[in-house]
Amino acid sequence: MKIKKVLVSQPEPTTGKSPYYDLADKTGVKIDFRPFIQVEPVSAKDFRSQKVSILDHTAVVFTSRTAIDNYFRIAQEMRLTIPDTMKYFCISEAAAFYLQKYIVYRKRKIFNSTGKFPDLVEVMQKHKDEKFLVPLSDIHKPQIPELLNANGFNYTKAIMYKTVSSDLSDLADVNYDILVFFSPSGIASLLKNFPEFKQNETKIASFGASTAKAVQEAGLRLDIQVPNPQAPSMAMALDQFITEYNKKK
Repeated sequence: MKIKKVLVSQPEPTTGKSPYYDLADKTGVKIDFRPFIQVEPVSAKDFRSQKVSILDHTAVVFTSRTAIDNYFRIAQEMRLTIPDTMKYFCISEAAAFYLQKYIVYRKRKIFNSTGKFPDLVEVMQKHKDEKFLVPLSDIHKPQIPELLNANGFNYTKAIMYKTVSSDLSDLADVNYDILVFFSPSGIASLLKNFPEFKQNETKIASFGASTAKAVQEAGLRLDIQVPNPQAPSMAMALDQFITEYNKKK
């Protein structure tokens, strides 16, 4: 059987331009999008139980727009006024610009990196005297605290939102030829929603080393691992795999 249907475990692209749309046009394969995980905010009450004082810190490290949203949400719920002297260290230029939603951009000290956390750590190295607050999900990359510890930063982790499994019960009778995952949480959601899941001929594609590890630890077969030397992106890897696979069928 040829590959005809692919499910990408992420939200559908918000713009009309996406490599997945190009892939669907090129291969004739139907590509659906469905987030396997969702974010839930931590309440101000639960945040207080962490005994973290936001105003005791002189800088904030943002690894995503979600972190930005929840930092300012909790500050508002706790009726805190963030001082103009607060410094912001953002994972990317896009995240830094997103701060304009909450602050007067030109009046603040804002630093950004390339989208990679090790590069952001290099930027932070020039400000070692700051006391950093790092808003995170309850499930986050271990690389973040590992690098902060290894470089001797004075920082506090603040769990401001949670990553939980989406309800996928409506997919119970829907079959896909390829399932595409981008995080270990996506694999956990698959197994939580479908504890009797049998892979059989379904192909699994994963992005990143931690996701690949989660697939294997779940006892599933990993058919497409990204990035790889021939395909740095998921869309490219799917294109190569589907073209080659369907050619043989």
